[in-house]
Amino acid sequence: MTHAAPLPPQVVESVSTPERVETHLGALEFPLGYPTDETADLLYGHLDHLHAVRGFLDAYSGVNLWAARRGLADLGVQDHDVLLFSEFMDAKALVLTGNADTVYFITFLDLTEGPLVVEMPPLTLSFVNDLWFRYVADPGMPGPDRGTGGAYLFVPPGYDGPLPEGGYFTHRVRTTRLILAGRAFLEDGDPAPVAQRVRERLRIHRYVPGLYGTSVAEIVTAAPPRRCRGPATPGRPRCARPTRRASSKRPGCP
Repeated sequence: MTHAAPLPPQVVESVSTPERVETHLGALEFPLGYPTDETADLLYGHLDHLHAVRGFLDAYSGVNLWAARRGLADLGVQDHDVLLFSEFMDAKALVLTGNADTVYFITFLDLTEGPLVVEMPPLTLSFVNDLWFRYVADPGMPGPDRGTGGAYLFVPPGYDGPLPEGGYFTHRVRTTRLILAGRAFLEDGDPAPVAQRVRERLRIHRYVPGLYGTSVAEIVTAAPPRRCRGPATPGRPRCARPTRRASSKRPGCP
């Protein structure tokens, strides 16, 4: 009968729990490979700390956007109102990465009442993120409209109603509120015509099933469209909430 050769001491040591480990938490004791009560408490406390740090970091972006939305509301800028920096920013504007030679605009979108349409002005560089700062779309020059302007349809989570067959850049999102922010560049060094174009062309309104982008077959077979108030033209219905137009604020506003 043959016997297995004894394991080298270095192998045994590599798979064994040391009785004492020096760490930044202090000395951890493992007599006979089992942690003492003090060591277990120290390690569980450290895990609690790590979970708290991760919870803070994971929630940071959501808290940041919610605070920004609340700050605009405190200034009287509600969801679908557009804060437009129609003049140049200066050192009084508390914006982290703002430029002093660009026209900016920002708004928050509310999808709690259903899908929402945003008609973008041409020649903008914009983004739409959800309330966790997750990417949704890049309207404007980097997006599918290529800076020519276009209608973007944002569909809230859980929505299972009818949607148009065409005519919109459609995005299903994961939160009921979104942030839309963008910039437009100067014309001959003048911000005025750019700001005016944003005022005239940026439109936000509810999507109404059965209107623009929907075939007759879809109207017949799908659920009836939501009741509207007053006449509507294709793509620009007048429903529960009116279209909001861009409003100007001086650059001193946050």
